[in-house]
Amino acid sequence: MLSSPRGRPSPARRARRRRTAAAAAALTAALVAICPSSAAGPVSSAPAPPPVPRGIGDRLFPYLGNPGYDVASYDIALRYHGNDRPLDAITTLTARATAPLPTFNLDFAHGDVRSVRVDGRPALFTGAGEDLVITPGRPVHRGARFRVTVRHTSDPGGSGGGWVRTHDGLAMANQADAAHRVFPCNDHPSDKARFTFRVTAPKRLTVVANGLPLGRTQKGDDITWRYGLAHPMATELAQISIGRSAVLHRTGPGGMPVRDVVPAADRERLAKWLARTPAQLEWMEKKVGPYPFETYGLLIARATTGFELETQTLSLFESGLFTTSGLPSWYIESIMVHELAHQWFGDSVSPRRWSDLWLNEGHATWYEALYGDERGKLPLEKRMRLAYRQSDAWRASGGPPAAPLPSDADHQIGIFRPVVYDGSALVLYALRQRIGRAAFERLERRWTHRYRDGVASTGDFIRLASEVAGRDLSGFLWPWLYGRTTPKMPGHPDWKSDAAAQGETMAKAGGNPGDGPAAACDHRRVGAAAGGRESSGSATRCRR
Repeated sequence: MLSSPRGRPSPARRARRRRTAAAAAALTAALVAICPSSAAGPVSSAPAPPPVPRGIGDRLFPYLGNPGYDVASYDIALRYHGNDRPLDAITTLTARATAPLPTFNLDFAHGDVRSVRVDGRPALFTGAGEDLVITPGRPVHRGARFRVTVRHTSDPGGSGGGWVRTHDGLAMANQADAAHRVFPCNDHPSDKARFTFRVTAPKRLTVVANGLPLGRTQKGDDITWRYGLAHPMATELAQISIGRSAVLHRTGPGGMPVRDVVPAADRERLAKWLARTPAQLEWMEKKVGPYPFETYGLLIARATTGFELETQTLSLFESGLFTTSGLPSWYIESIMVHELAHQWFGDSVSPRRWSDLWLNEGHATWYEALYGDERGKLPLEKRMRLAYRQSDAWRASGGPPAAPLPSDADHQIGIFRPVVYDGSALVLYALRQRIGRAAFERLERRWTHRYRDGVASTGDFIRLASEVAGRDLSGFLWPWLYGRTTPKMPGHPDWKSDAAAQGETMAKAGGNPGDGPAAACDHRRVGAAAGGRESSGSATRCRR
């Protein structure tokens, strides 16, 4: 070996060593990018933490949503092979990082992931609970916009919500925590985003989705349908219908397109109900202001769900509500108004956390009750007095309106209890009694205008109510929203709330409001029982 006079390597040898070290470092970096778990380093270095499901800390759904980013848009492409087979899917989302992201999670279950790319580069991925944990080839910096493309399947055969099988296809029912059982997403209503849909199906079928059509193309025996929304949407409100459907068009207030989707064989049978939507839109606009979206309509499905659902611009209804329920016509119309009202309350103004659910359901039930008062046979005061009698029992079994108890893990729709329906409409009635009809109506209009296309909380509502009333209402509203017992009703000191009265009313209505899956449906019994409905078999049908 040649060496320098002082025993150190020669300059040429030192240069070769530097080149060798640089090459080794480059090779190590490449290996780390491909497989971080094989990264070279000191034996004593700590291993990477195992992938875990994450969430934003929602009190009712701790693992829903994910920290570190805000989604701006989703593009969902699906290929349909039949309602008993997984769909092939590509979900692409764009987002902005709110924190450095060496890894990040999406909510996803009920499908196989084939590949993930972040900004066009392959990314590592694995599952953790109902999360998809993604490690991009390069960490995403805080403030950066990034794109995630997931190739996956979407399985309609799973349980727990998401896809609903109809007699000839599929529809969606994603509330409250089931959108991620259809497509990878940040599945929490606080992270609303724009949506586009591209669905390929045999040409004999019709595909409809939220929003307005963007065109369709045919290739062989298949047609690809495209839809998009002009306004942001929460993941739980996404809707796609695939089946042998008729799409009926009419005009709403101001020339707004009204579009209904019904089983083709039931077109004539359902026509009289569908014709009532434009007048219901006009009625709601007089109450709370302009309709917040670009279109509206009903999706009537031959399916057994046990509920109706306010999917944005296209509310989902069971066909049986109109054909076999035995409910009075005015009451069916009030249920239609309930889902319509949600387009303002819950869809346009979405809850910041699921504990704010009363803002959705209390308002929708309020306008359902007003419609029944004005157009039906159930006076508002009578309905509210009956609700007041039952209110303490509802709070005992389900928690107060703004702090509902969590549901069982295997029955997440159990949060849809009577206390968030008529129990929460009762809060609005008490507020109107306190501040007067005129101030209350100003509050409702201001609420839907100020928070349009956004999210809002119970605290936001209390602050706005105080602003409109010109005095602090927190001391009045807090016991109504968070109290374990029902406060005295302004203007009605003689009203009583007791468990005995509640039990008697529920027994007459055909059920017991305590436990089991039907408990999430009992809210409808208030209106049905108070309205003197003769039929008793369908009182448990839910509207969400």
